[in-house]
Amino acid sequence: MRSTGFRRTFVALSVCSLALAASACGSGDDGSASGKTRITVNCEPPKSAKVDRGFFEQDVAAFEKQNPDIDVVAHDAFPCQDPKTFDAKLAGGQMEDVFYTYFTDARHVVDIKQAADLTPYIKELKSYSTIQKQLRDIYTVDGKVYGIPRTGYSMGLIYNRKLFEKAGLDPDQPPTTWEEVRADAKKIAALGGGTVGYADYSAQNQGGWHFTAELYSQGGDVVSADGKKATIDTPEGRAVLQNLHDMRWTDDSMGSKQLLVINDVQQMMGSGKLGMYLSAPDNIPILVKEKGGNYKDLALGPMPGGKGTLIGGDGYMFNKHDTPAQIKAGLKWLDHMFLTPGSGFLGDYARAKKADAPVGLPEPRLFTGAADAKDQQVKKANANVPVENYQAFLDGNHSLQLKIEPPNAQQIYSVLDGTVSAVLTKKDADIDQLLKDASGKIDSILARG
Repeated sequence: MRSTGFRRTFVALSVCSLALAASACGSGDDGSASGKTRITVNCEPPKSAKVDRGFFEQDVAAFEKQNPDIDVVAHDAFPCQDPKTFDAKLAGGQMEDVFYTYFTDARHVVDIKQAADLTPYIKELKSYSTIQKQLRDIYTVDGKVYGIPRTGYSMGLIYNRKLFEKAGLDPDQPPTTWEEVRADAKKIAALGGGTVGYADYSAQNQGGWHFTAELYSQGGDVVSADGKKATIDTPEGRAVLQNLHDMRWTDDSMGSKQLLVINDVQQMMGSGKLGMYLSAPDNIPILVKEKGGNYKDLALGPMPGGKGTLIGGDGYMFNKHDTPAQIKAGLKWLDHMFLTPGSGFLGDYARAKKADAPVGLPEPRLFTGAADAKDQQVKKANANVPVENYQAFLDGNHSLQLKIEPPNAQQIYSVLDGTVSAVLTKKDADIDQLLKDASGKIDSILARG
């Protein structure tokens, strides 16, 4: 499941088949045209996103000026990756030379043998060793590198500082355990006037997505390490559902309206009627720009539970038909566009600030060591949001185990939607039976592959 904030994630269909590149695109089999190495790339912002489109075009032009032997052809549309056409584009030879993927796609693309092995060329990517290892590992299969991370996010707790103060809670000390979340939610709901202490999703696969995040926070997992069996019918899974049941029915801190999806919850938070919900940092600009929220009132705490958090993000992989010259050119392009701290499409914070884009959110945080220090320094120098509101998130999430979504995520989330919605809409829901039934369905999904 993608985090739903604006991540500059756009894509377009390839104009020409790689198999027909010579005749349809005027390029040789080696990707060269007019003596240049030609690469097609995707995820260019669409024309409707004028600011980001302009930034992207500026950066591509600067790259081509620095590398006159490389010709970059960018394709745009929305979204960057359409799950309905992704596999068909790969199988049909229609995928770009350098193409966008979610973290959850990496293993699949390798398994169906559509990814180029980047291992012999990785030295061309100057930034590779500076990227967080746990993110690099997502694109590493059997010791070989098949992709490069571009962004990463982790789930935390968005909360309303104003409501915390009204309820007598310390807005600088967000809850770090689920017991504290429950206690704080009860105090916030007691303010009355339609105020809800804690909200959660339970429809459109989003309930299953959040169940997964909450299970990770308890130290549990959705499927076994070998990916063959469900592992939700456990004390950790029971704890997730029991906590939701108790907040909903015993404390009445989740409100009476359920079967919520992200837009419902964002509306509640933006209007000042919600105390807390789980999300990634990129929700905050949406709450301000689209839902009526205020940056000074919105803060981030770590994922409650202290044991783990769900991470997501994206990166680029390379077409299996790419030539060595195209792979080297593509890696250079990624360095220039996304992987140089403090510059490029995602890191030029001074440019973003001038365009009134939010600067100072704690994520994405891609780098480690000196590269991270430089990136954070430039970000802080250009911050136009209250960075102190996010310090608890930075401090608390740093020590958590980071886990990506399970295999067959959307199918599994659909099953878990029913589990979560039953707990939130039926006071007498049988949690043990719900977990047993969901486990059986997930086992069937995993057996089908």
